[in-house]
Amino acid sequence: MSKRPLKNRDYNWLFFNERVLLEAANPATPILERLKFLAIFSSNLDEYFKVRVSQLRQLKSVDKSLRKKLISKPNKTLKQILQKVDEQQNRFGEVVQDTLKNLKDEGVHLKKREELDLKEKEYLANWFTKIASDCTVIESKTPENLKDGKIYLIAQFSDIEFEIIYVPSNLHPRFIEIPGNAHSYVFLEDVIKLNLNRLFPNQKIIGCFAIKLSRDAELYLEDDYTNTDLVDIIYESLGKRKSGQPTRLLYDQNMPDTLKNELKEKFDLDDVDLLPGGEYHNYSDFFSFPNPFEDDRLSYEKKPPLPHPFLSKTEDIFETILTKDQLVHFPYQEFEVVERFLHSASIDPKVTSIKMSLYRIAKTSVLSDAILLALKNNKEVVLFVEAQARFDEENNIKWGRIFEEQGAKVYFSVPQIKVHSKILMVERRFDHQIQRFTYIGTGNFNSKTAKIYCDHGLFTAHKKITSDLAQVFGVLEKKLIAPKLKHLLVSPFTTRPTLLELIENEIENATAGIEAKITLKMNSLEDSKMIKALYKASEAGVEIRLLVRGFCCLLPKEESLEENERPIYITSIVDRYLEHGRIYLFENGGEEKMYIGSADWMTRNLDRRIEVLTPILDDDVFRELKDILLIQLSDNVKARVLDSDDTNQKVEKQQGEEDIRSQYAIYEFLKAKLNEDS
Repeated sequence: MSKRPLKNRDYNWLFFNERVLLEAANPATPILERLKFLAIFSSNLDEYFKVRVSQLRQLKSVDKSLRKKLISKPNKTLKQILQKVDEQQNRFGEVVQDTLKNLKDEGVHLKKREELDLKEKEYLANWFTKIASDCTVIESKTPENLKDGKIYLIAQFSDIEFEIIYVPSNLHPRFIEIPGNAHSYVFLEDVIKLNLNRLFPNQKIIGCFAIKLSRDAELYLEDDYTNTDLVDIIYESLGKRKSGQPTRLLYDQNMPDTLKNELKEKFDLDDVDLLPGGEYHNYSDFFSFPNPFEDDRLSYEKKPPLPHPFLSKTEDIFETILTKDQLVHFPYQEFEVVERFLHSASIDPKVTSIKMSLYRIAKTSVLSDAILLALKNNKEVVLFVEAQARFDEENNIKWGRIFEEQGAKVYFSVPQIKVHSKILMVERRFDHQIQRFTYIGTGNFNSKTAKIYCDHGLFTAHKKITSDLAQVFGVLEKKLIAPKLKHLLVSPFTTRPTLLELIENEIENATAGIEAKITLKMNSLEDSKMIKALYKASEAGVEIRLLVRGFCCLLPKEESLEENERPIYITSIVDRYLEHGRIYLFENGGEEKMYIGSADWMTRNLDRRIEVLTPILDDDVFRELKDILLIQLSDNVKARVLDSDDTNQKVEKQQGEEDIRSQYAIYEFLKAKLNEDS
């Protein structure tokens, strides 16, 4: 087998975010939705700097001999990243201006200070009176006193004299409406800039510039590197798991160099930590930009979640699942079916126990209420709460403690292994027997994300699956060291070896002249062993089709194919919903095998997280899920080709081929099935 390289995951991720920016730049995208894509791009980039760039920065300070053992070149990678980010930021600024111009053409104007007339300024001066006390002046000009990711204004009095003012966007709207005939708004910080002299009445202000300081998230090297001894040595060399360190100062590029250098010295930052930006920061706030119209003229057409053909109307949800496996698809169908299932379990006198993994808990939800109701009704409730779900740690722990206080058995993670699986099991006593009902999904138990994340979930009472899942919960409850599994794929136990075995089976079939195919949909493809197995399968003549939303470290080979080799074709879909489902389909000599679940093909998901993939055993469910997968593979409107050059080119349509926008086509497909079943 020829030696083929892998793409760098951190650099390649930027091309995923570029796909988001392309949707913001697309004139066919409704204007307010373009603003949301700009918000997503901005939010993604902030998290990227907190997590990935943070890790690269810290590894730079590690002894070179240790870095070599990690096969890491942080200096080179960081240089490439910052150059690409600078290019994307320039493009981002252009798209922002184009979008705001288009918004103005539709009668909605986000005004700058110089565009305001005297009457508008007077109104904003009165409005400022209400917020002046919230515009805190930072007494000590050190990074410790600046909140992560918040906007501040620098009021400049001389080359090096300045004050820092907090912009209270957590207390007041970021976009302030100006009354009048037109739909006009102004940035909150512009209201403050217009009235700075009221904060500093005795000083001459010669300039005012926005800044934003981003801090490192906690470092989790064990997510990326398998050598735990080496990881411990690196942590020790860093002194601690550094978190909260300033990782990026975004500043208005119009800021004078003298002032910029003074900030750099005050905050103890390096040149690499300083990023020039536009006059405004935190474009993630575009999520909250108001829609002044009651209709959808500036937004996507409404597509309300469809009822499930069986689960939404059944009077006995347990009997319906016992009769036949049920597949659900979000956000196309109502998430209420999951909530109803758990609520039914909480009040059913036959239910004895509820066991569930919780990765990202909503701050308030019907599911949490159902869990509390189950405890009130004396059900045994066992919960596995992930205490290290990045950016949700505090809320998860808070809810875990609440459930624990009400009588639940709560387990906060497994040492050094995150519980990332999306699993739920209900045990119900019926005719002196225990019936198990399970739900295995690709997405979190979260009604909010279920409105925007494309996910799938399987309800089943199939004993082959439920008995295996009981083993998984036995491990999580520390009753078993390892599960004895026959059907489920569970990381870190059986997922990797079984997937490699399935790939090898396709290679053997291709070599024997039997049709061999591998079709995979996932969020991210990073694991080197799995990628090398796919390279080997490609060279053996296996037809491989990949659908990867995020970064993809596999490098397609597009030229100089060997005699039996087949190219690997990869597309990515970015549209109004976030593609989040994982579907793995193997031809298997004509007896196809399909799995869905929580695990991407990343080393951490295969080796260091509790992940669950379930086989699809019901013929009708199998057919429905495959039909949906085929629709996505046929997308020629929103799909982008992931080639060796990372160009994010659109899929080329064949002459006479109709447009297929897969997310809309799936909605219509499920709507038609609903009508058939009715």
